[in-house]
Formats: sequence, C-alpha cells, structure tokens
Amino acid sequence: LSKIVGERRQCSILEVGPNQSQCDRFLYNPYIVPSLFFLMFPIALLLNVVAAWVSVHLKSTSTFVVYLKNLVAADIIMTLMIPIKAAGDLPDTWEQLSGPTCRFFAVIFYNAQYTCIALLGLISLERFFKIMMPHSRLSGQSLTMSKVVSATVWLVLFIGTGLPNIILTNKTLNNTSVITTCMVLKGPAGVAFHEATSLLMNIFFWFVSVVIVVCYICIANRVIQSYRNSGSNNSQGKQKIKLRVFLVIIVFFISFAPYHIIRIPYTSQQVSYSSTDCFQTYDHLQFAKELTHWLATTNICMDPLLYVFLCREFKEKLMSMTKKWVDIFQSDKKAKNPKVLTSLKM
Repeated sequence: LSKIVGERRQCSILEVGPNQSQCDRFLYNPYIVPSLFFLMFPIALLLNVVAAWVSVHLKSTSTFVVYLKNLVAADIIMTLMIPIKAAGDLPDTWEQLSGPTCRFFAVIFYNAQYTCIALLGLISLERFFKIMMPHSRLSGQSLTMSKVVSATVWLVLFIGTGLPNIILTNKTLNNTSVITTCMVLKGPAGVAFHEATSLLMNIFFWFVSVVIVVCYICIANRVIQSYRNSGSNNSQGKQKIKLRVFLVIIVFFISFAPYHIIRIPYTSQQVSYSSTDCFQTYDHLQFAKELTHWLATTNICMDPLLYVFLCREFKEKLMSMTKKWVDIFQSDKKAKNPKVLTSLKM
C-alpha cells in the first residue's frame, strides 16, 4: 500500500563525469498525483455540469452573469482535460501521450486556468465598481462591452501564450523514451519563450491577487459602513459579509498561491536542469510543482459552490430548476403508484 500512495526517498549513485559529484536523488511514486487528478475528475465533472446546466438557462442580464458564464466555460474545459492530463502523467503511458500532451492538451489546460484567474479578477472589479462607484460609467458597463472584454481575455491568453507554445513545441524524436519532460520537445526559442511566459503569468497572478484582495476588502468596508450609517445593529449581517469576503479570498489563495510560489524556482531549474551537477533540488521542486498544481486545479470544484454563494440569480435559478425536477419526479412516482396497487390487488 505504501508503494501506491506514499512517497519514498532513495539514495542512488549517479554516473557522473569527472567534474561532477555524486548526490542523492529524491524519488517519489509517480502514480500519486495522477491518482489525485483521477479522483478529482468525477466530482469536478458533476459540479461543473450542474453549473453549466444552470448557466445555459440563466439570462445574461448583467455583466456579472456574463463573466460567470465565461468562468463556467473555462472550468468545463479544465475539467475535460483532467483525465487526459492524468493519463499523460502516468509512467506507463507517458511515451505514447507525451507528444500530444505537451503540444496541445497541457497548453489548453493552462490557458483555461489563467482564463479562470483573469475572470475572477474581472468579477471582483465588476462588484467593486457597482458598489463603490454606482454612478460611474464603469459600474454601468454594457452587456456588449462585458462580452467583448471576456472574448478579449480568451483571445489574448491563447494568441499571446498558448499558440506560440504549441508552435514552438516542434521537435520530433524517434525515440520517445528520451522524452523526460516537455522541455525536450522544445528548441532554444521554445525553452526561452516557456521561461518568459511562466514569469509573465506568475506576475499576472499576483497582480490579479492584489486586485481581488483590495476590491473585496473595500466592498466589505463599504457595506458594513452603510449598516452603521443607517443605524442598523445587524451584527449577523455584518458577519455574513465578512465571511463571504474571507471565503472568496481564502479559497483563491489556498488554490493558486502555493503553485505560483513554486512555479518560478521550478521553471528556472526545469529549463537548465541538464547542465546542473545535482538534480536533487529539481526533483523536490518537480514533486512540489505537481502537487501544488493539483491543488490549483481543485479551484474548479470550488467555483460552482461560490456561484451559489455569491450570485443571487444563479442560486435562484438552481433552486427553481431543482424544484421543477423534483416535482416531475414526484408526479411520475405518484402516477406509477396506482398501477402498482392495482397489480397487487389482482
């Protein structure tokens, strides 16, 4: 059992050159992280299919709903990529799937992930302007403009980061056993672009993080201040506001922050690991990166819960559609009961 779910540290003697020293290798069970992704998949699929089902029936009456629908779409794409990514990371299938995974599926997955981050930032800005500056032009942003902004996010991220990565992952190797990482399939330009993109996306994440924290703290303070100005002693309402802000920020940071803390040192080692004397640091960083990336991906399970928690229209539509299906199920059940009773009497 420990071989399946545990990690292990082994000491191995490396064959090294005259200028290199021997070092210990940190080895971990390669089935751990793919197994976690496979376990996540049915939960993420169920939650996001329900979210997509509700959002399809939800009218785009506000910029918030437009951004929310795009966020649902990004989450669905990430969810559908999970089994492909997990299968590609398994040692038994890596040689067969490394090419398409590195060129296409991983790129699509990462693009959808950063689209989610961008849309979460846009949602926080939309809430900020609506509450803090209700009479400004930004708070009254038209539905058309919000759709244009959403489309721009998708296009900029794909054309600016995704498409070049697909094009620059252009090496063809006859011996697939030598493909240890996706870097092997990139030329010098591809490696340089990958390093620059990783740094840029990291900066982008921390920028969005600051925006989200500032926006939601300002929103909470404004709403609490309005309670005080009205002379209300609704301490329960104030606590609910604080709880919502706390949950949004905490869920965002727990999901994404660990991965982006690890990402820069990992990428630095990743693009130059073949020229280092000892790989122990890279081994540790690779395991940490894979584990924290799984943690970042769990955000697709958290988002549908936040839709219910933060969006009144989404919650009301979910409740009404659920009630409708329950009523249909109960009516069908009642319609069948007389037949059952009749057959029993006969």
